[in-house]
Amino acid sequence: MTTNSELPSISSYAPHSVSNYGTHTLRIDLGTLTVWFSFKTPIAFRAPGTPTIVRQNEWGATTGKHLKWIGSETSNTAAILVSSEQFEELWAKHVELHELMDH
Repeated sequence: MTTNSELPSISSYAPHSVSNYGTHTLRIDLGTLTVWFSFKTPIAFRAPGTPTIVRQNEWGATTGKHLKWIGSETSNTAAILVSSEQFEELWAKHVELHELMDH
C-alpha cells in the first residue's frame, strides 16, 4: 500500500491507435509511484525524486515497442536504462526508501 491517500489508477500507455495492446501495456500510479508493465512484467518505474528507471529489453520486439511508448510518454523527464539485476536492486531501494509498499 502507499502512504499516500490517493487511490491507485490504472491506464494503458499504448497509443490510442493501437487497441490490441491495452491490457498488455498497463501503467499503474500508486500515489507517488508509477510502474509500467509489459504483459505481467514491470519494465519501468518512477519513484519520488528519481528519474524513470527503465529495464533493458531482454525479451524481444513487442517489449521493444512497449519501451518505445514509455519513452514517448516520459520524454520530458530524466530516464536511465539498467539491467534486470540493477532494476530489481533500484526497485527494492526506492520502494523501501519511500515506504511505498507494506513490508
